[in-house]
Amino acid sequence: MAEDKYNLKNPAVKRILQEVKEMQSNPSDDFTSLPLEENIFEWQFAIRGPRDSEFEGGIYHGRIQLPAEYPFKPPSFMLLTPNGRFETQTKICLSISNHHPEHWQPSWSVRTALVALIAFMPTNPNGALGSLDYKKEERRALAIKSRESPPKYGNPERQKLIDEIHEYMLSKTPPVPQLSPSRALEEHPTNSDGEAQANQQDSATMVAGNGLPNPVVGDRAVEEEPLVLANANPGTAEMGVRAAREIPAREPSNHPLQRPEMRVQRSADDRLFTWAAVGLTIAILVLLFKKFMKSSGHGAVFMDGS
Repeated sequence: MAEDKYNLKNPAVKRILQEVKEMQSNPSDDFTSLPLEENIFEWQFAIRGPRDSEFEGGIYHGRIQLPAEYPFKPPSFMLLTPNGRFETQTKICLSISNHHPEHWQPSWSVRTALVALIAFMPTNPNGALGSLDYKKEERRALAIKSRESPPKYGNPERQKLIDEIHEYMLSKTPPVPQLSPSRALEEHPTNSDGEAQANQQDSATMVAGNGLPNPVVGDRAVEEEPLVLANANPGTAEMGVRAAREIPAREPSNHPLQRPEMRVQRSADDRLFTWAAVGLTIAILVLLFKKFMKSSGHGAVFMDGS
């Protein structure tokens, strides 16, 4: 690096050269970054995709532009590798970038910024400038592709540095891990849920189409059961739907005498209630008659005594 080209008393130059030495003497497996030979204010970098995320195993290149007032003003960042989280060749909006100078601290460095960038990768973009919101499987496919070759950018000097950084990161970054069954299920949760919900809708449509009311058990209707199965696997959901469909058709065949028995019992109850009402009416009439006779006898005695 041609240090004699720069004023070593300049605070920005002095700080940048210190960071270059620190980056070379204390390398990281998660990232690497170096300035151009002819312009120490422009850095090329590459970061590893954060572990336990859809970016894991990917190698993502980018460019850092340091301002002349560095470290008192923040740098700008640009991603060069398609990743599904940030746009490429566009200055991205982060709290550590020049889009938010009010958040920048002079004590922060290129190393600090790269660590923060890795942490930002799996976060929700929330519509920030230069952000993307690809699906996990798309990001994973881009992570695999990012290892194949470095991006093409700039003049031969930049490209040479990018190629060297890519080779270094390939030696430090394990390949993209294969999805385990549990993680595959986490990334595709809508398939089973969608089938279960579709089966529930089919069941509800069949009941409504036949004009049959929902069979009631106690105080709850049977239609509540498929809702509980919404998060179950498709086979379980289908079993629940079949049970709901079979209930109205199964009652007449298995219990053919149930409804006549209920009508006979109801007629006997009606007759018993009628006789009880008649008996109660007769008893009331007898009591009223006795009271009337008693009252009439007392009146006759009173008249004879006078």
